Amino acid sequence: MSHACNPDLLNRLKRAQGHLATILTMIEEGRDGLETAQQLQAVVSALDKAKTLLVTDHIEHHLEDVVGPLSAEAREKLSRLSDLAKYL
Repeated sequence: MSHACNPDLLNRLKRAQGHLATILTMIEEGRDGLETAQQLQAVVSALDKAKTLLVTDHIEHHLEDVVGPLSAEAREKLSRLSDLAKYL
């Protein structure tokens, strides 16, 4: 399976897509700006989380290509990278 086809990543992107569809409907219906802004923030958050997951999966995938299978300790240390990736 490609690291880009992670089921969690796809779920996060589908969630963002659903929020975005809701936003379009809200705007077309002239709904309250605050509610619309809250939904926009939900999309931004979902996309940020998806980006973090994609970046960390990508790093892990290519690191394994270079050094081979990662130990549990190495995976634990890599999890710290995911904490950093959310700031990208």
